[in-house]
Amino acid sequence: MADLSGAHGVIVGVANKRSISWAIAQEASALGATLALTYQDERLRPNVEELAADLPGALVVACDVGSDDQVRALFAEVERRFDGLDFLVHGAAFAPRAELSSPFVETSREGFRTALDISAYSLIALARGAAPLLARRGGGSILTLTYLGSQRVFPNYNVMGVAKAALEASVRYLAAGLGPQGIRVNAISAGPIKTLAATGISGFSEILQVYRERSPLGRNIEASEVAKLAAFLMSPASRGITGEVIMVDAGFHAMGV
Repeated sequence: MADLSGAHGVIVGVANKRSISWAIAQEASALGATLALTYQDERLRPNVEELAADLPGALVVACDVGSDDQVRALFAEVERRFDGLDFLVHGAAFAPRAELSSPFVETSREGFRTALDISAYSLIALARGAAPLLARRGGGSILTLTYLGSQRVFPNYNVMGVAKAALEASVRYLAAGLGPQGIRVNAISAGPIKTLAATGISGFSEILQVYRERSPLGRNIEASEVAKLAAFLMSPASRGITGEVIMVDAGFHAMGV
């Protein structure tokens, strides 16, 4: 079983109580971890602070992952408060709404840059900041969230599919580069869940229905199921696993038709 007693972690990507990152934060806290949660801007700060109030000892820190200065400030504050880290969860992803509603061939250069920066490069930037703090504890775990749209075409997912493909490649390269320090890097590819980000994808309810009809388990997944796998990957129980993309989608990915 996953045991996070005495562990310290950073979780990026909590927007509201429906966020997968929030489900992971709840699970980690219940298993004994002390957390730092980040918020992107002042608009989201009250939401994150309200949620963090339910987690013993939780720290709330500003971090726009598109800003190197804010990423550096995040880990400086974490080092001051925690003096080391055991895990980092990267749940940040974004693409301009226009890029998700227009034909993929109409993807703008700026929209492409933004999606790749926030959804993929940010993992690299955060890993760079976290690595010295993870190494201080003898290693640890970096975990990110992806989706099957990285490998297959889903309606209106568009440039996010390309960004998730880049994210998964980054997981493998980071795993290779950070492995000598005892740092593991993995991704969870979750099935569709009704989150704030999902509302920006036209036809999302139809995607949910297709998963229910075609997955071997005949249902959609819940955020809590992702959170339990995340807890395992963040804990020493997964110390032999790195460079992996692990599916939690009720088996949908295994089906041909």
